[in-house]
Amino acid sequence: MGTEHDDDYLDQVLIGGREPTRIVVVDPDPHWADRFGALAARVRRALGEAVRIEHIGSTSVPGLAAKPIIDMLLIVEDVDDEDAFVPALVAEGFVLRVREAGHRMLRTPARDVHLHVYGEGAHEIQDYRDLRDWLRHDQADREMYAAKKRELAEREWRDMNYYAQAKDGVVALILAHARAWRTGERA
Repeated sequence: MGTEHDDDYLDQVLIGGREPTRIVVVDPDPHWADRFGALAARVRRALGEAVRIEHIGSTSVPGLAAKPIIDMLLIVEDVDDEDAFVPALVAEGFVLRVREAGHRMLRTPARDVHLHVYGEGAHEIQDYRDLRDWLRHDQADREMYAAKKRELAEREWRDMNYYAQAKDGVVALILAHARAWRTGERA
């Protein structure tokens, strides 16, 4: 979350290169939670029941418009030890898409699932949780975020990462609200 990208950087970390895309934001789907549950079962089947996996991103927030892509957070002991998780996930049908310092992302061939993998203690873990939990709590920020996503979906993007980067300002504002809420400074 919140990483500044340019073409050179993306060319280094994306497996398969940049993919020009048009973002589609759809109305909330009550089945997204069930889809996450089935996907989490696949990850547990691949890696074992002790796996820590969470539903993150917009599809984890009831009532929030989203890209119809299930975002998942997988926490591993050491993200650089790819042998401990990548081969098993590939055998379960996932494809490694991003390899960057402290982060891996696998997806389905249909590109409808993003499995973000971080090592224990990565700050991004709490960022994802704070964003999700606050958006579940606060309708005004949920509506602001949906409006920003719909506005940005009107454009074509050299890669989906640029769409994500274009949301950084609103995400930072929402995270500030979330952190104030977590510390009791905001209701």
